[in-house]
Amino acid sequence: MNQFPEILRIELGKYVENFVKYLTANYSHFFDMMKSGILWFLLNVEKFLQWIPWWLVIAGVFLAGWRVKKQLSSGIVYSSMLFLVGAFGLWQLMMSTLAVVLTSVVISLLIGIPTGILMAYSEKIETFMKPVLDAMQTMPSFVYLIPASMLFGLGKVPGVFATTIYAVPPVIRLTNLAIRNVSKEMVEAAHSFGSSSWQTLIKVELPQAMPTIMTGVNQTTMMAMAMVVVASMIGAKGLGAEVMIAINRIDIAKGTEAGLAIVVIAIIIDRLTQGIAERFKIPE
Repeated sequence: MNQFPEILRIELGKYVENFVKYLTANYSHFFDMMKSGILWFLLNVEKFLQWIPWWLVIAGVFLAGWRVKKQLSSGIVYSSMLFLVGAFGLWQLMMSTLAVVLTSVVISLLIGIPTGILMAYSEKIETFMKPVLDAMQTMPSFVYLIPASMLFGLGKVPGVFATTIYAVPPVIRLTNLAIRNVSKEMVEAAHSFGSSSWQTLIKVELPQAMPTIMTGVNQTTMMAMAMVVVASMIGAKGLGAEVMIAINRIDIAKGTEAGLAIVVIAIIIDRLTQGIAERFKIPE
């Protein structure tokens, strides 16, 4: 009596497993094409980042910190932190990690912003998407590695896929919230002057919603950074792989340097994207 009846057990996991196997068996060409496209974009982003001289990257971060935060000290601090990563001997690995993060963020934005707009315009879509987003945000990040590796094998592409699924919910939620919070009077005024729904969206709603949307971009980027260590378990090279190696070898020195490098990148991206979001705020 103290155990749940075996006859009432629902083996949902098997249905999910069979579904993933069905996809790999019948739509392998589609996933191969998707893998090729993502890999092409990822490799070109990584090649570009590796091509930029280290001193130019540090100078760019200095200028960005200075101009975005409007403080010279911010530029000095951010560029010094980035210089520290290079001094650790992790510059190339940092660029590989940034390539994965940037690719995941771009895909997340291409999916998330249109989805958030659709949710704002349709109650039915919002009702359907809310529990889906709840599940995506509460699901342990390691779980995403299973379908990613089954659909795309091992390497950087499944790492991007898993990172995208993990990181996309914030930008969807905040885009939906931002569009819904746009003043109804402004929307009605645009319609009264003959603007179509598309013109109203582009010229009224999106500019008004941009600060909140940029907050979503910030949160999505931070979640993508948080996923880089987990994604290294299925072959996504970079700083995350260094952390995993350090854990396996109990190498405190390597783990400390790689961990600090990830923290440095996260802090710089977070502060810069927050500064950009503040730029979009409309003065009251």
